Amino acid sequence: MRAKLNIAVFASGKGSNFSAIIDAIEAGTIREAEIVLVVSNNSDAGALTIARNHGIPAMHLSEAQFGSEGEFCEKLLQELHNHHANIIVLAGYMKKIDPTIIRRFTNRIVNIHPALLPEFGGRGMYGMNVHRAVLASGASTSGASVHIVDEEYDHGRVLLQKPVPVLPGDTPETLAARVLAVEHKLYPEAIRLIAEGQLALDVEQPTSSTSQ
Repeated sequence: MRAKLNIAVFASGKGSNFSAIIDAIEAGTIREAEIVLVVSNNSDAGALTIARNHGIPAMHLSEAQFGSEGEFCEKLLQELHNHHANIIVLAGYMKKIDPTIIRRFTNRIVNIHPALLPEFGGRGMYGMNVHRAVLASGASTSGASVHIVDEEYDHGRVLLQKPVPVLPGDTPETLAARVLAVEHKLYPEAIRLIAEGQLALDVEQPTSSTSQ
């Protein structure tokens, strides 16, 4: 029998992708999955408020609270263990995941990126920086990618992608809004497929796509 996904969400901001995932779980679209913990490095993150409003354990954990990165990682791993998390979902988490965490959760950490990886990924490619780079390149298509997290920025295997057209007159803000709307569908879909065993995390396979 396939194990239920016990999801720990890491988020730094308002948590719109996190909210989309909660909505899909509560609607029954995603089954055999539960969000067991939300962690933020930002004490004011909207994601923490959303979690608490849904009765989900939520905590602010930042390296600044500890004497070293090692102590921070030890505490984080302890909380993940205490809440029986078996997968980590990054939803706008603005901190690079330490290799200690990645090794403990090999092929069990996923992220969503606002472009079609491997294009427009890597160090510094987050938020509006991505959309500015897409527009500066003259690309006619952008999109969103759900991928496995490894020790390099935006390098892990892509699990699911959805293209988004770049329209004449687009600004970084208009493109960002169009991509975000797709993210809110793509991320829950990827988690649904993982929970159902239709999208494997620990084997090499061709990149999948969805037409939602």
